[in-house]
Amino acid sequence: MTDPRVILLACALLLFVGGLLLLRQARRLHEQTGLPQGRVIYADTGAWNRCEKPLFSNRYLLTGKPDYLVDDGKTKIPVEVKSTSCPPSPYRSHVLQLAAYCLLVEEAYGQPPPYGIIKYRDQTYAVEYTAQLRAELLSVLAEMRQDLAANDVGPSHTNPNRCRSCGYRGECNERLA
Repeated sequence: MTDPRVILLACALLLFVGGLLLLRQARRLHEQTGLPQGRVIYADTGAWNRCEKPLFSNRYLLTGKPDYLVDDGKTKIPVEVKSTSCPPSPYRSHVLQLAAYCLLVEEAYGQPPPYGIIKYRDQTYAVEYTAQLRAELLSVLAEMRQDLAANDVGPSHTNPNRCRSCGYRGECNERLA
């Protein structure tokens, strides 16, 4: 007859090994998300059936909703998730979008994040939020505001494919074909 203590010890050992395997699997899955270590404090992916209100900067009249905001214990890290495959390097528009989220985090929490993350379907990029990137973003925002003020913006009526998929096609008097 087997000693009950041996059976109990074997069960405890089995549970311990099982727990280690589950912990390893959880870490592997977390790495695949592309999110930094920390607590997700904001999500705008709809995955949690809760839409966060956008971040807003009165100073720059800018608003936006990063897909995730992760608190790593020291700062808040914005994460932008893209459903496309990874380009050779992040698109400028994606980097500027992430920079806008970094600026919004800086305004909302009083401290700029050291970086933000762009997560493509198959790769993740950490983009350093530098003074140079911040200045580039502010320059682009100023250009956009100048274009708006000059009334130089509006739909382009030179691309039939874009015209066909435009949400204002039904009301537009300048639509193509």
